Amino acid sequence: MSLKNISIVLVKPQIGENIGATARVMKNFGLSSLSIVNPKEQWPNRKAIYTSVKASDIIHKAKIFNSTKDALSKSDIVFATTARIRNINKKIYTLTEAIKIINTTKKKISILFGPENAGLSNEDLISSNYLLKIPSDPKYESLNLSHAVSVVAYSLYSSRLKKIEYKNTDKSEIANQKDLFKFYDFLIGNLEKTGFFRPLEKKPFMIKSIKNIFAKQPLTSRELRTLMGIFSSFRKY
Repeated sequence: MSLKNISIVLVKPQIGENIGATARVMKNFGLSSLSIVNPKEQWPNRKAIYTSVKASDIIHKAKIFNSTKDALSKSDIVFATTARIRNINKKIYTLTEAIKIINTTKKKISILFGPENAGLSNEDLISSNYLLKIPSDPKYESLNLSHAVSVVAYSLYSSRLKKIEYKNTDKSEIANQKDLFKFYDFLIGNLEKTGFFRPLEKKPFMIKSIKNIFAKQPLTSRELRTLMGIFSSFRKY
């Protein structure tokens, strides 16, 4: 499934900023097709364009329709999002289940999102093939419009990714054991001078604990030099 085959459809959105935020998150996660049914505020909407930041191209290309029927006329499969389980004879899928279905088809997909105040109407839900429910806390299941789109868009995008690996931006080499042992000797020697190891019989255990603190994660040469500088500065007081 290509993300280009997926259209986000906002039905009667009431707030321009939510439309702009929707466009922005769509661009974050590789979606580009936005349809809007009867937006409450005048269109084109300056608030939507302003909020979309660098995704204003999605706003300018958005298709405006007078009815949900018209917006879905070229769709093959329609998912309608809902926070409440309605008494409608429709198969209800979790987001994870819906993503699996979407990823195994090459047909044109539309995902409906309802207005901020009440969600999709029963008539809109009936126009869909399936219902899609985003798992959320039962005590408060209603999501902000752009947030709901964000969750769906991210799930669509991440489901298509292979293992993600990020290069370490820290170019410092890992400190070798010789330097690490020098650091231990330096630190423990200075702690002995301050009388830190009390009672004396617990000194071996305390030294092991100190070494374990710094051995839990490999230190870079730069970090080791920084630590040496910090502890050296204490000797001046």
